[in-house]
Amino acid sequence: MKALLDTNIVIHREAGKIYNQDIGILFKWLDKAKYEKCIHPVTLREIEKNRNADTVSTFKTKMDSYEQLLTVAPMSTALLSISAKYDKDENDKNDTVLLNEVYSDRVDILISEDKKIHTKAEELGISERVFKINSFLEKIYAENPDLVGYQVLSVQQKLFGELMLSDPFFDSLKEDYPGFEKWFNRKANEKAYVTVNEDNNLLLSFLYIKPEQKTEVYPDIFPFFNPKKRLKIGTFKVVSNGVKLGERFLKIVFDNALVQKVDEIYVTIFESRDEQKRLISLLEEFGFTFHGTKGRGGELVYTRNFLPKFNHLNPKLTYPFIGANQRIFLIPIYPGYHTDLLPDSFLKTESPKDYVEHEPHRNAISKVYISRSFERNIKKGDVIIFYRTADKGSAYYTSVITTIAIAEEKIDGIVTEQEFIAKCRKRSVFSDEQLKEYWNWNASYRPFIINFLYVHSFPLGKRMNRKALLDLGVISGTENELRGLKEISKEQFEIILNETETNESLIVH
Repeated sequence: MKALLDTNIVIHREAGKIYNQDIGILFKWLDKAKYEKCIHPVTLREIEKNRNADTVSTFKTKMDSYEQLLTVAPMSTALLSISAKYDKDENDKNDTVLLNEVYSDRVDILISEDKKIHTKAEELGISERVFKINSFLEKIYAENPDLVGYQVLSVQQKLFGELMLSDPFFDSLKEDYPGFEKWFNRKANEKAYVTVNEDNNLLLSFLYIKPEQKTEVYPDIFPFFNPKKRLKIGTFKVVSNGVKLGERFLKIVFDNALVQKVDEIYVTIFESRDEQKRLISLLEEFGFTFHGTKGRGGELVYTRNFLPKFNHLNPKLTYPFIGANQRIFLIPIYPGYHTDLLPDSFLKTESPKDYVEHEPHRNAISKVYISRSFERNIKKGDVIIFYRTADKGSAYYTSVITTIAIAEEKIDGIVTEQEFIAKCRKRSVFSDEQLKEYWNWNASYRPFIINFLYVHSFPLGKRMNRKALLDLGVISGTENELRGLKEISKEQFEIILNETETNESLIVH
């Protein structure tokens, strides 16, 4: 397999000083998965333009460790059209040339952190072959779980004073924020959310959040903040590792915002590093927008309105809020897949320690459900309630509703096995082999996919089992009633919300 690397990735890899930990992890997995690391002639030309002759010489020496593309693919008509639409300067045109190598099948994949490259790839229909560092690592992890030599422990809270400032994880923060070490030491008695690589006890992620009252003053933020109750994301960093920790930590942010009943969430962040650009993209995906700047150091301010509202066209923008006027579906899920896909929804008989968050679909907010239901009329924004089917024994007590979610997209009419696997891989509990079996189980009735946003697990002790659902008229008990999607009424939904004591602030009327 040939992996073409964008110029910036090569430059960061071969720089004398390591600016991005993610690059080292990427190259390790490229080697482990036996990818040829390819560079394009435009990359060599861009490096040669560097004003430092010593730097150019050093790069040329290191280029021997790459497979150089000796010819350039003729520009296809589709790429010429893309170039005319998007390319404003030479860098944009060079990016299109890289994409053309993928489109022309001269290389298998392209790895780039450039947002415009991914926009072009989406329009060309080759987005599943164009990766960011993190999405490539997710692909490798899903395809080759035997290659993974470490596991990410469950997110845990630790005191600042328990963490080592000498950990390389903090190097970029020390460089970007003068006084970071002094600030960090002053926080010794406060807690942060972290995950740790158990192989070497080094940090992989760190999140510090702080509730702020309406009386808080923000003299260095412009435009000025109006008085609001806010949740500040004080420090948020995740090293690329292929296990969706960014989404997992964002879920923690939203959970805390609900508990604190804030009006707004905000974060201040630089945009100088790829890891920061990637975080900004994730925040924007979930409704954060650019507000302004902080101080004079170039730090950007992003905010997310957290007053209850629901966007049925793009539920991520108003996540985790749920629209009360949407249709509601009960959806069954077998015990063998339930807790793997919905780790916060474990039952009393299941130990949460058995479900550490070291797989992409466990950490993600966005997940995949595969169905053969005859009822397929679910739409974006509809409410999903997952019904964990029975263990051995009485279905009345071991069948139980556990989780509430929002339908993000239904994908039906998939034509090929390869397309089905590609659309499921990152966020499904199934291996590639299981997906193949699922696809080929009945050639005359192929499965479809529901992409959904995991929102909330009903509290233990407040989940309705089959008996309660029958007694209160949510289901009727007819045969095969819950073999596929089952739409329920808004009145039945209200019964579920009341019986499970679901946080009312989640529901937007």
